Amino acid sequence: MTSSSAPGVVAPRRAPGDRGWRDGLRARALELARFGSVGTVAFVVDMGTYNLLRFGPVDVLHGKPLTARIVAVLLATLVSWIGSRHWTFADQRTARRGREFVLFALINVVGIGLTVGSLAFSHYVLGLTGPFADNVANVAGIALGTIGRYVGYKLFVFTGTATLPVALAEVGHEAREHEQHVVPLGTVPYPRAGRDAEPA
Repeated sequence: MTSSSAPGVVAPRRAPGDRGWRDGLRARALELARFGSVGTVAFVVDMGTYNLLRFGPVDVLHGKPLTARIVAVLLATLVSWIGSRHWTFADQRTARRGREFVLFALINVVGIGLTVGSLAFSHYVLGLTGPFADNVANVAGIALGTIGRYVGYKLFVFTGTATLPVALAEVGHEAREHEQHVVPLGTVPYPRAGRDAEPA
């Protein structure tokens, strides 16, 4: 019985598009999950800091709500930047940390503007001032702000290529995939130069 693949011949691999879109969707889903978790931590830091400074045991800014809000936002932005840089977009960060942080902060300002702007539009332009309308506007604003932040981070902040460890891991993964598609050679004895060699 003859084998479908000749010895030593690389078996045909599946087209890159067969699994490419699945791998892309999986990577994007993981990135979004990391993005959401970092945002959740930043939100907890934001609200926790604000309440601690105004009402909690710290209580150093009890009569200064705006100052407490600024401190809380700055701290939450720093936490969000660290989480985004070292986890969510770790393979896309650049060497210019200062530039990244400034752009990151600016995009967060835009995100806050989208969130607040949604409520302002509903409240003052559409004249919808009830609790239900305000909550719908808040949810819509949070969604718009989250989308704006994610797109902004991808386009303007974390624009680097894969870091060296990530790149090496990808090369190793591709090498292992290649080895899995190679049909192993049988043990073929080579003619020795002595008596086993064929006469010229």
